[in-house]
Amino acid sequence: MKTKFTNLASSLLVACLVIFIIVISCKTDKKEKTDKEPIAYENIQEKSKDCNCEPTWFPHSQTPPPEEGKGSPFDTINTTNCIFQQWSWQKFLWLTKPENGKTVFENKLIQVSDLMIPVEPQSGLSLVLKDIEQAGSDGILKTNSQFNSSISKSDTVYYSIHIDDTLKVAADHFKTAILDRSISPNNTETFPIGSLELKVSWVKTSAIPTDKLSTYYQTKAAIYENGAYVKSDVALLGMHVVGVVINHPEFIWATFEHNDMAPHYDWSTNIVSSTDEKLLFGKGSTSSLDAITWDTITKEPKEPNKAFTLFEFGVPRTQGNGFMETSQKEPKNYDNIRTINSCVTSKLQDVWKNYFYNGGIWIDTDGLSPKKQADTIQKLAGNISKATKGSIARGSLNLSNLTMETYTQTFQSDVHDITVNNLVNCFVCHNSENFDEDKAKSPLYLSHIFNAYLQHGAGKTHDEINALKIKEFNEQFMRKE
Repeated sequence: MKTKFTNLASSLLVACLVIFIIVISCKTDKKEKTDKEPIAYENIQEKSKDCNCEPTWFPHSQTPPPEEGKGSPFDTINTTNCIFQQWSWQKFLWLTKPENGKTVFENKLIQVSDLMIPVEPQSGLSLVLKDIEQAGSDGILKTNSQFNSSISKSDTVYYSIHIDDTLKVAADHFKTAILDRSISPNNTETFPIGSLELKVSWVKTSAIPTDKLSTYYQTKAAIYENGAYVKSDVALLGMHVVGVVINHPEFIWATFEHNDMAPHYDWSTNIVSSTDEKLLFGKGSTSSLDAITWDTITKEPKEPNKAFTLFEFGVPRTQGNGFMETSQKEPKNYDNIRTINSCVTSKLQDVWKNYFYNGGIWIDTDGLSPKKQADTIQKLAGNISKATKGSIARGSLNLSNLTMETYTQTFQSDVHDITVNNLVNCFVCHNSENFDEDKAKSPLYLSHIFNAYLQHGAGKTHDEINALKIKEFNEQFMRKE
């Protein structure tokens, strides 16, 4: 009996010891995970694998929208460069997914004016094109007349703006609240996750040779010409995709272009050239910035028919083709864009394989609470665009779309004057400072169409709002000089 009791006691003692060891081990593991230092942003980028597309995105007819809220890749204190590139491509693929003979963005989004007022259909068509002036200047982009030699005629590039319901509902609420002063014009309010803006560039299909047309997405639009709307076949040239994800109230600013409109500047030779005619670049070469500089007196580019991209993928280069030392390490960002572009193109079977992702920009919010994110955006205002070492701008730090920011890719007159201190990107103009004289600050004002919507609600005319925009642009121009 004593032996049985002794054996039972021994067994219980051993069992308790095992449980104690397991509990201590679990606590130790938990403590190690809790106390572990976060990996630095630059380090986690360097250790990330190649930035590829995902099999679930294909076929294009079935591309799902990217995850953007709780549980998404952005719901973390340690982001990687690649997740922003993947969001950009997946969002673009979802927006351009075929749906009832059109695309998702044409069917599901609301076309609005630059005052965020819904655009009414014209001539029985829902896509209405009237706007021709580029953001930040009065520059107007026209095509190379020799691209389609059968007519030898230059055509104007048009723009449309589209938003989703999430942004529209939030904009209505914030406009009312700011105007009745239930929210101060100086505030740290932010647009909700899922808020989306698009800006799209179009041209008449007649500007493109017949044998090239199949490489462009085509649809019908009502174009405003000579005081009236006329039906026309149009081709899509480029698209800004601007959306809010969790932890990034500044929006992710991504841009896409057709892949055969113009060459990019060769920083190893300081020349940009093409052996054949392009939509925006005539055959030949140039070495100055005149082709991407708008002359405010003649109302023409200083060198016509030679528009080009200053920095491939918006990644700043140096003379000799090296990478500038900026707020992030390169060539990781550049390589990620090149890799994911190649991956997507190899998987696409439709017309969208002829478009490429030219880069995106955002800020480093790793480890910041939502309040701190908003406070940071508000406090930095125009300085949010800074690309110097130690700054928080991330991604393609001289980002532009050739068809939308043709003449604002740089504020310098000589390529040798471009440095890390005067790089130009979306955040130069899109920052937390409003258009008005009071210079109120809020993350909401990063959206120019909301800013204009608010000013219009306060009684300002379209011309007055445009004057405020130009004044704001000129002030930013002076800061970059």
